[in-house]
Amino acid sequence: MKMSYATSSGENRVPQHQPTHHPSAPLCVDLDGTLVRSDILVESFFGALKKNIWVFWLVPIWLLRGKAYLKHRLAQLAEIDCRLLPYNKVFVDFLRVERTRGRRLVLATATHEHYAHQIAEHLDLFDEVIASNSQCNLSGSEKRDALVARFGTGGFDYAGNGKADLKVLSTARRGILVDPERGVKKSACTIIDLEKTFISRRRPIRTWARAMRVHQWLKNVLIFVPLLVAHKYMDLRMLALSVGAFIAFGLCASATYLLNDLFDLSSDRVHPRKRLRPLPAGDISVKTGAVLVSVLLGVAFALAFWLSFDFALILLGYVAITLNYSLWLKRKILVDVLVLAGLYTVRIFAGSAVTGIVPSVWLLAFSIFLFLSLALVKRYTELLALKEANRMQVAGRGYEVTDISVLQSLGIASGYLSVLVLALYINSSDVHLLYKTPEAIWLLCPLLLYWVSRLWLRAGRSEMHDDPLVYALKDRISRWIVLSGCVLLMIASLDL
Repeated sequence: MKMSYATSSGENRVPQHQPTHHPSAPLCVDLDGTLVRSDILVESFFGALKKNIWVFWLVPIWLLRGKAYLKHRLAQLAEIDCRLLPYNKVFVDFLRVERTRGRRLVLATATHEHYAHQIAEHLDLFDEVIASNSQCNLSGSEKRDALVARFGTGGFDYAGNGKADLKVLSTARRGILVDPERGVKKSACTIIDLEKTFISRRRPIRTWARAMRVHQWLKNVLIFVPLLVAHKYMDLRMLALSVGAFIAFGLCASATYLLNDLFDLSSDRVHPRKRLRPLPAGDISVKTGAVLVSVLLGVAFALAFWLSFDFALILLGYVAITLNYSLWLKRKILVDVLVLAGLYTVRIFAGSAVTGIVPSVWLLAFSIFLFLSLALVKRYTELLALKEANRMQVAGRGYEVTDISVLQSLGIASGYLSVLVLALYINSSDVHLLYKTPEAIWLLCPLLLYWVSRLWLRAGRSEMHDDPLVYALKDRISRWIVLSGCVLLMIASLDL
């Protein structure tokens, strides 16, 4: 069946391809949230924003001329690889079967025609495309009117998912719902006979926790480091302030992780493991992700300013750095790992700001070298995975597979330098002010040497997770080393 294009100004968890009603009526298919488990407008916004940060300020101006014009301008700036979009596989399989049975399929979408045509050509399913252009935003009543004008009232079937689709369904012959929004199925049942309902997206707590990287909150334990090294952990006021800072930083960090995923949708979808993250995979809609970013940042900064103005400024600096990292610093060789190491250390400054405890030079030097090693092992692991997949370059990065040996050398050296800083600190006069038996701390050096060496050995054997923090959480020996270190510090505090 040859495709032509015309551009206008019951619940099934597993596809059950039974004969459909009224095969002579064309089936008009919505795109966002129905055919694709994403929102093309949101994706094009973040794609354009990644290319030019000034788009953020231009969007309100473009919106004054109408949503159709906004979509048109974003389509001119942002390219989306339609081959990598998270299509609703169950529904697409259903459409393929329907087309082989002679059912006429029409892609009727509010998405700009630039993307709609690309998607239609990629899927090779549709006989006709009706989409938005620079003058017409084909959504809600506009889409309803266009389909009625094209096929007549009751002359078509319609598949959608959102509240805006209810207007279209009211004039259709029969309806199909795909991952319907809350309340849509109940409303649709009152206005139309539903042919099928496809449910593929789940929203369990675990999915939201993965999207927000809740496990990464463990990094925020660094906020308590100034309190611990100064032996002020029995001060309840400082402890309460540090807990508040931990929560605020966690919320803010989750927002930046979501923002980073929104910027990196295309590159993450070609990554062997990152493609499984909730946003790139479509398990959580990009629209919901964008809203969640605003909510998390709002709550985080409200709490931050309540705790301490200095802490709020540091948190603001953290957001600024991570935003620049997401937009362009991550594509700069070596600069990216230095920034990642710095973001770890920023958490120590945050703990210092909220408690008023000034971190020592020893602590800052130790953290920089150790966290640089962790950042390098993260990049090294990514490159090693690409080498095994016979790919030469990281999507969205400046590294090549040939850089593996250099990154390995730099990472091991940086890890060993952190041990050297620890040794020099133990031999300094400063340690005698805080510990009564500082000799016990010397045992930390071989423990840390062993951990760093084992970390890189496991990485070289492809036994390392993308994130060294996840590795440390799951690794039994790493947990024993942390526990042993805490015991040694307790012994060093005793007068033996």
